[in-house]
Amino acid sequence: MSHRKTAIVTGAGSGVGKATTQLLLNDGYNVVLVGRRMERLTEVRNAAVEGGADLNQVLLVAADVSDPASVEQLFAAAAAKFPRLDLLFNNAGSNVPAVPIEELSIEQWKSVLDVNVTGTFLCTRAAVRWMKRQQPQGGRIINNGSVSAQVPRPNTAPYTASKHAVTGLTRATALDGRRFNIACGQIDIGNAVTEMSARTQVGVLQANGQIEAEPMMDVANVARSVLHMASLPLDANILFLTVMATGMPFVGRG
Repeated sequence: MSHRKTAIVTGAGSGVGKATTQLLLNDGYNVVLVGRRMERLTEVRNAAVEGGADLNQVLLVAADVSDPASVEQLFAAAAAKFPRLDLLFNNAGSNVPAVPIEELSIEQWKSVLDVNVTGTFLCTRAAVRWMKRQQPQGGRIINNGSVSAQVPRPNTAPYTASKHAVTGLTRATALDGRRFNIACGQIDIGNAVTEMSARTQVGVLQANGQIEAEPMMDVANVARSVLHMASLPLDANILFLTVMATGMPFVGRG
């Protein structure tokens, strides 16, 4: 077991996290599947085992990434099972319905920032501690930024602000990690078919005020992109990568 690389994937129970977990397992990684709903994680694990994955490759941890104690317990459980950490994929994310900014409650604002920003920070902090102390030193962190880290949709102030903050955290982690052989990069994802993107497939508000369905891509394209980023040696890093449905209104959005 010790010869395998080990990855922690947050938000592993569905969407991008689920697809990425499956590819990492197929590529021979140990994977710590993290999510708030253990039944979802169990479904992903069972499907992976049916597909040929070894049970010893998999650890399921129900955790809330926005809670410091929960994150500490997550990393303690991972360290108890696996000897080192090679990859953290900060994928867990949260959103609220799109409403004008003046209608947002502070609770809605905080719910998005707590998961998308604080959760990414807490997991990054724990991963950096582990990667610094292990031998050989180092590892890789990949953050899920979203194309909203670059350009907003209408009425998405909390999500857009959170993803811009993730970009800052990615840059800071990449800088601070240099001395310790820790690489950090970000994948900005546009219009992949997941549960979270369901409304985009039906119709979503455009900057011109119209409601339009948008082109989508298979989530497997995202998972392959994450795997490519993870496959590089630690002396190379994809700092930012955008993967999107070719026809979506992103370039020139607005």
